[in-house]
Formats: sequence, C-alpha cells, structure tokens
Amino acid sequence: MGSYGSVLIIDSDDVRRTRLEAILSFMQLHWRSCTGDNATGLLGQAGAPICVLLGDSPQAPELIAAFPRHAFISLGALPVTAANLVGRLDELTYHELTPLLEQARRYLAPAGQEQRLHRQVVGRCAAMEEVKALLRQVADKQANVLLLGESGTGKEVIAQAIHALSQRAEGPFVPVNCGAIPAELLESELFGHEKGAFTGAVSARKGRFELAEGGTLFLDEIGDMPLPMQVKLLRVLQERTFERVGGTRPIRADVRIIAATHRDLEAMIREQRFREDLYYRLNVFPIQVPPLRERREDIPLLLEELIQRHRQHHGAELSFSPAARAALQQHDWPGNVRELSNLVERMFILYPGCRVEPEQLPARYRGSAGEGTAACREEDERDALAALFGSRDEAEDDDAGAFFEFGADEEAGGEVLRVPPLGPQGINLKEMLAGIEIELISQALDVNEGVVARAAEQLGMRRTTLVEKMKKYGISREY
Repeated sequence: MGSYGSVLIIDSDDVRRTRLEAILSFMQLHWRSCTGDNATGLLGQAGAPICVLLGDSPQAPELIAAFPRHAFISLGALPVTAANLVGRLDELTYHELTPLLEQARRYLAPAGQEQRLHRQVVGRCAAMEEVKALLRQVADKQANVLLLGESGTGKEVIAQAIHALSQRAEGPFVPVNCGAIPAELLESELFGHEKGAFTGAVSARKGRFELAEGGTLFLDEIGDMPLPMQVKLLRVLQERTFERVGGTRPIRADVRIIAATHRDLEAMIREQRFREDLYYRLNVFPIQVPPLRERREDIPLLLEELIQRHRQHHGAELSFSPAARAALQQHDWPGNVRELSNLVERMFILYPGCRVEPEQLPARYRGSAGEGTAACREEDERDALAALFGSRDEAEDDDAGAFFEFGADEEAGGEVLRVPPLGPQGINLKEMLAGIEIELISQALDVNEGVVARAAEQLGMRRTTLVEKMKKYGISREY
C-alpha cells in the first residue's frame, strides 16, 4: 500500500489497462484490474474506500452513483457529474496521474478517518455517538483535551483515536501513567535527565516529552500527579519549553497534550490537592466518557470486538449465545470495558472453541438468566450430583448432615446417600447443594494432595469446571 491507498483499474481496453498497471507498479502502489464484467462485485467487496481508474465500461455512470464512498478517475469523457468523480486522465503518464491520485486521496481521507474512528471507538449508543462527534471536532485542532470518566471506560483508546485522526498522526503517541510512577522519578520520566544528574544516572536519557516530539503525549491519571510536579508541568504547558533534570539547555516541547483522570478534579481543587491553574490549562476541551452500565446496548458490539482481539492470541474461537449476551447486559460492570475484556479472556481460557451459555458465566454475570442454575452447564451439574450420591467415608459437613445421611446398601455393596422426606419447615436447596459441593471438593483436593486434575477426575467433572467452582466458593490450594 502506498500513500494513495489501493487502486482498482476497470477498463475493457487491454492495451491501456496494461500500461496503467505498469505505471502503478512503478509508483509502488497496490492495484487490481478487471475488464468491467465483475466490477460491481469487486467494488462491493472493498473493505475500505478506494480509488478507481474507470475506463470503457457500459456500467460506468451506474458504478459512480452506486459507490459514492469510492473516488473515481475517468479514463475518458463520461456524461456524468458527481462529487466522487474527482478528475479525468487524458494522458497515460506518471505526471498526469499523480495529481489526480492526490485529489482522490483528499476525497477519501474523511471516509477513511470515519472508518478508523468506528473501528477504534466501538459503540453506537447515543452517549458514544456524542463522544465520537466531539472527537471529530477536536481531532485536527491543537487544543489540549481532558478525558473524564471511571477507570476502565477506555479513555486511552479515545486518546489514541484523537491522535490517529489528528494532523500529528504520523508522529508518536506516548502514554504515561502519572499514578504508576513514584513521585521522585516522575520528573525524570517526563523530562529526561543528563548524565550524572543523580545517583544511577550513568548516561543521558530522553523523557516522554522528547519521545513524543511531533506527536501526542497522553498523561493518564493526571489527578494522581503530586503537587510539586503539577507546578513544573504547568510551566511547560505555558512556555512550551523544558529542561532535563540536571541540565540547563531549554528544549522545545512540540507535543499535543491529552490528559485523563477518573477523579473529580474540581473537588480536588477545593481540597487543595490539584492546582486550579493547571486544571484550566488542561480542561480546554473536556470529553466525558460514559461508563459501560450507561451504554448496555453496546455490549454485543464490544463482545465481537474483544473476541476478535483475543482470538489470535488464544488460537481459538469463542461466541456468546443470545441468552448469555442478554445476561451480560444486565450486569452493572463496575470495572467497565476493562472488566468485560477480562471476562472474554477468561471465557477463552475456560471454554475455547465453545458457545458460552448463561450457566457457564461466573455467577455474578448471569443476572436473571442464571437464576436457578449451577456454576456449570447441565451436563457438568449432572456429573457433580452423581459425585454427591456416590460413596464417601463420612458426612462431615454440619449443614449437609442435617438433611442428608449415608446408609449401607447390601446390593450395591457400599454406602449410598439417602434423602429423607422434606419436612414442613422446608430447606434452602441452593445453600444445601453448595455446602455439599464445597465439602466434596475439599475432600477430593485433600485426597489428591491438591492436584486439581486428579480431583476433577475423581469428582467426574472437567478440570476447568472444578477450577471455576473453586473460584466461586473461594477454595484455595494450600498444600
């Protein structure tokens, strides 16, 4: 792919088509060509907007009208006027083609940016459409941006989208978490240091401001920055210059600042924990990122995107049934998109190549779809219950012993679990079964010296199922 993107040649003139192929190859552009018979199919399959060199074809006017997102360059006079017909190529030369390709690139740029924006910032709810609208407005400006929202909502993803759509897209995007770096090291991390500036500074080192030269510096968790460091950052934002630690030479800061925080900075200002002047320097263009519980309708889209991201890493497929998706849409998601991503990865580990049903989700994510279900699929529950009614040495669990008892069975040649008639006072069956599961899982782990695989085999269930139950009940292996 060259700077002009992909090019499709549609021409029934074999000589002209061959010459154009040679010119585009010389320009090191990615191209395809056809005579026009399958042009509609090729244009419909194009994943991104492309430039089309359109020659003799009876469908030419219809193609231009049917595919407005593609940029067309005519190889002859066409009786049609359209915004996406960007020019006409009269001579088959490199010098004639280059300016027309540049016009096509400018026409395609907004469509390409829009496609990148929807790919990076997933969501179609009203709140996310508002976020995207603000992104479009501020992306090509130089103003500082302040992203506000809870942890895990994807503020860094939005910062990356702003950078990708900005005039600095060719420059670096450099993130730094202000809360993760010790206060005594943060100045050196941001501004760099000279050799011998402090103990251990055996050589000069560039800071994040220098590394972000010509690009974007993303200051995540700006609310956790210590007050002394806030003063130094304010000076850089005002004067656009800084000095390395231990240095005296001023260095120009040609960077765009995007800051983010999950804290209430105005409350911190009232408590004198955040500088008001720095706040107004950063808060030129604020964007509030909504939490996931306020955009539940986006969860199916986010699931597809997260599955796509994790698929290659885990080398497996995964899907969620409609009932599982509905259950996930009922959850409050205190960890937001980060929590959803962690859940998807967990499902990849537990159920690779499967379709996740509500009963396979951890208990907290099942919602009303999981009421009355066990921690595993129905077949796993049957296996677990079969284990409950098998032989055992003695009933040690107090709650279980209150309702179940073991007795001899001469025909079976061992003990069986006997269930007495249900009394008028009733019983909490869910708690009772949970107590029995905990008891038998603990016994199986004890007998097998904590080896989960052998314990699962003894209980007649899969290892992943036993691991899930151990997590559910908080059973640890301390052997």
